Amino acid sequence: MTDRIASLRAQCGGPRDGALLRVMMANALLAESDAVSAIAELRRALEFDPDYSAAWKQLGKQLADSGDAAAAIDAYEHGIAAAQKRGDKQAQKEMAVFLRRLASR
Repeated sequence: MTDRIASLRAQCGGPRDGALLRVMMANALLAESDAVSAIAELRRALEFDPDYSAAWKQLGKQLADSGDAAAAIDAYEHGIAAAQKRGDKQAQKEMAVFLRRLASR
């Protein structure tokens, strides 16, 4: 485990724990090629904030990359709804493109 992951993990469960910390943890895990743990952290991020469209987008990508197209489609659909709710048009457009690509396979 890298120092960065250890530092982030030490904050989990504390007053700074939240969606952003969990997404940061997921990114650190991905840098270490630990996609399974990153997916778990992204899901935890979404428990903190179910309307965090960037977390949905990253979750969809990781699920698609891991070969779970059905779960990726579900993540992108939830992400598009979250992006619409928050007015995040760019994330909405990007996830719509990814969703269409997955659906056409």
